[in-house]
Amino acid sequence: MHCTHTVCPCEGGTVRRRPVFHWDLNYHDNRLFTPEAPDFNSSSEEEDREAGDEAAATQNKSVCRKYQEEDDGKNGCPARKKPKIEEPATKPRLPLPGCLLTMFPDEVDPQTEDSSFHGGRIRSFKHERGNWATYVYVPYHPEEEFRELLEELLSAAGACGVGLTPQEEFHLSLSQTVVLRHHWIQPLTQSLRTGLAHCKRFVCSAGTLRVYCNAEKTRTFLGMEVCSGHAQLLELVRVVDRTMTEFRLDTFYKDPSFHVSLAWCVGDMTVQMKECIQELQRLVDEHEEGPFVLRLECVELRCRTGNKTYCFPLKP
Repeated sequence: MHCTHTVCPCEGGTVRRRPVFHWDLNYHDNRLFTPEAPDFNSSSEEEDREAGDEAAATQNKSVCRKYQEEDDGKNGCPARKKPKIEEPATKPRLPLPGCLLTMFPDEVDPQTEDSSFHGGRIRSFKHERGNWATYVYVPYHPEEEFRELLEELLSAAGACGVGLTPQEEFHLSLSQTVVLRHHWIQPLTQSLRTGLAHCKRFVCSAGTLRVYCNAEKTRTFLGMEVCSGHAQLLELVRVVDRTMTEFRLDTFYKDPSFHVSLAWCVGDMTVQMKECIQELQRLVDEHEEGPFVLRLECVELRCRTGNKTYCFPLKP
């Protein structure tokens, strides 16, 4: 191979010489063309070139596949691979009102079941979330004369060895204490309101002391039994019993002794209290201006369910 130069005009009038190579066909390299000395470098370069071609082909296929997936979605056909969609951020929830949180506590307060927090009283049924102790009654609003007599009765009972605790409030019961589910409160009170709509007001009186004990024998009561207005009270009981039957709850006693409870003590103290009942009755009969008579004006009924009280006025 030998080299010569040719003249090449360039822009701006500049002349440059360009080398021209001439190959000599008569020249040969014994090392390149001798069979006993193969060119391994050329073979290695070809292999590298083939490997590079394969890698490029693989890359081209993946790129084509990606664009094909995008085209599938654009042409109305279902895309082979759905794009990843980020889920919207969850909005914070509003907090519940405090009245709802305390309505159904997760756990029962230990004080609820501990009798030491209730003067030694024991529940007739276990406290459960959603269960409401319910009863119907006529309220009694005591006068000063009644409170003075009650103090005398408690003192006399204590002298006989019976310690009595006065009632926190006074009433005449017209139903047993039943367990009511929370979602029954509204329909049950509505049923009572409808049934009592035609009942009229009246007045009853009481003046005879009697001793009562609950079915579980866990408490004993000193009560004053009704001596007038018995028929009207039975009519109210029939209305209340119809509602209780409608909700499959226990009705009132068959032969009720209507009374207003004055005081109570823990346990079955029936025998001890009956031993001093005559002395207690004497205090009632020989009160300041003659026998004391408890006058109860029945102008409304009330239903106590849990910590709620519903009133049902009677017709004038």
